[in-house]
Amino acid sequence: MKKAYFILILVFALFLNACNTKNQKSKDSDLPTIENPYLGQKPPGLTPEAFAPDIVSMEYYESGGTFTPDMKEFYFIRGGGEYEKLTFVVFQYENNQWLESVVRSPWAGQPVVSPDGNTMHLGERYMERTKAGWSEVKRLEAPFKDGSDTFIMRLSSSASGTYYFDTYDKEKPDFPIRYSRLVDGKYEKPKALNKAINTGTQLNHPFIAPDESYLIWDAKKEGGYGNSDIYISFKQQDGSWGEAINLGDKINTEAWEAAASVTPDGKYLFFNRNMGTDNYENVDIFWVDAQIIETLRPK
Repeated sequence: MKKAYFILILVFALFLNACNTKNQKSKDSDLPTIENPYLGQKPPGLTPEAFAPDIVSMEYYESGGTFTPDMKEFYFIRGGGEYEKLTFVVFQYENNQWLESVVRSPWAGQPVVSPDGNTMHLGERYMERTKAGWSEVKRLEAPFKDGSDTFIMRLSSSASGTYYFDTYDKEKPDFPIRYSRLVDGKYEKPKALNKAINTGTQLNHPFIAPDESYLIWDAKKEGGYGNSDIYISFKQQDGSWGEAINLGDKINTEAWEAAASVTPDGKYLFFNRNMGTDNYENVDIFWVDAQIIETLRPK
């Protein structure tokens, strides 16, 4: 009797395992299959490397690298060489290869794709994903445009739809990074983040984690390494933002580092570094293992 009972349990366990395996295979089959991810590049470790040398990063101007959530499209801004004007470029993964094409010339703004992949934010402009591709470029309306000479360079959205953005104003280099929540289908009047983030000058290029657990941006601050450094702040248990943490001397140098973001799969941090003169004729896109974020997260 006991032997029969044991066999029954064993058969039931094997059945459950088979079901779980089938469900796992079903989930895995829903994931995109890319034989040569990240444009076929070997991933970096905790030391930043130029992304895709001689393919993306050249002796020209490249900035704003961002992937779509399915990791099959890589967008960035390129200027120099065959592109006389700053041009919005994309590498798309098709038939097991990455193909380059022009999205728009001249460029329309710093590209950041929303977590759901349906919106391409371009600062104060944006495009929406349609069945035929991206829509025409549209502009944000109130409460984001107040009629002044200021403009948004970079806007990043969380999974809940909250916008985090900078505001360029040459007369006010310390203009704060702001946010605006989506409430009942409408965006609230933008509010400035706290002083933990809004301290220093040239407070630019915010990137918000999809779950809003951290914010990355660049700024000039006392005690920094050079021209502009990249910082991170983690959201605390009470909902406030923690102190600004410099990403360290592996990320930040005497040069201009800016416009950082994390890939949708959460594996890599991308950012820009000026490799040339103060004319920014040679800016490259770098990447590094996103584990560097975890090493800075307060315990």
